[in-house]
Amino acid sequence: MIAVPPLRRLALATGDPNGIGPEIALKALAALDESARDRITVFGPAEVLRRTAAACGLASLWPRIRHVEAGTLGASDAVPGRIDAAAGASTIASATAALQAVRAGELDAVIACPHHETAIHQAGIAFSGYPSLVARVCGVPEDEVFLLLVGGGLRIVHVTLHESVRTALDRLTPALVARAVRAGVRACALLGVNDPHIGVFGINPHASEGRLFGPEDQGIVAPAMAALRAEGYRVDGPHGADMVLSQRRHDLYVAMLHDQGHIPIKLLAPNAASALSIGADALLSSVGHGSAMDIAGRGIADPTALLRTIALLSGEASQVNT
Repeated sequence: MIAVPPLRRLALATGDPNGIGPEIALKALAALDESARDRITVFGPAEVLRRTAAACGLASLWPRIRHVEAGTLGASDAVPGRIDAAAGASTIASATAALQAVRAGELDAVIACPHHETAIHQAGIAFSGYPSLVARVCGVPEDEVFLLLVGGGLRIVHVTLHESVRTALDRLTPALVARAVRAGVRACALLGVNDPHIGVFGINPHASEGRLFGPEDQGIVAPAMAALRAEGYRVDGPHGADMVLSQRRHDLYVAMLHDQGHIPIKLLAPNAASALSIGADALLSSVGHGSAMDIAGRGIADPTALLRTIALLSGEASQVNT
């Protein structure tokens, strides 16, 4: 049994019902002690969860789970491993219902199991990762919600995320960088890290080496750093991402682009990271891995990352090797 003191009431959205989300949700709940499990409400299609529980030998667990029906899926659409528009719509419906419960004050934070972006787009839903959904449900601009990855001893907030490098470069501004840093600092406080020392990655290699590799770092990142220092933030940068990460001197890192932040986390914490959508009035975290359609329905999915995320959002971050 994994003891996670119930410091926060959590919503657990099951993600893509045709992926491993329902399986890891049930396995994680089975691994928790009863007091922790009682503070978690599962949002997802009941029929899929019942069937998954039976397949995983957890049928006796199902009646003891707090559950809200959301993202109902027809029997013919619930096929493990199938990338399907109905499953994509179910993913969004479950996560949306969970976020709405948090905004209503019924629960404190959302944990969302893995989604499948193709399935969601097949459903005709605009989506670029859970941060975009959090922004939409909370009624804030998408460029005010950011992704914070936690794993392998690192915390890395991303200024841009699921978009082409060209689009990301066009969107990067001093104001956007500064908003990402502020959101990251607020999230660190929720995770028990106050007044963090912040290492900021440059855009170009070597943070442009004094304009040798382009003007972007001096024109975009440096002004953001100056403004943040004037506000009292302990920011350090811009620096080349490789150099500043190798030093491991900071509590929080800021990546300009998706791969800058994802690669180190996934090297150090493969299938074990947490992915927090930060900056809005409802906190959501997913896990740092995908829906694993290739093993869905086989009963071999590992709930480790989900258990770490539950511990992190329960207020027990200090007891988790993040």
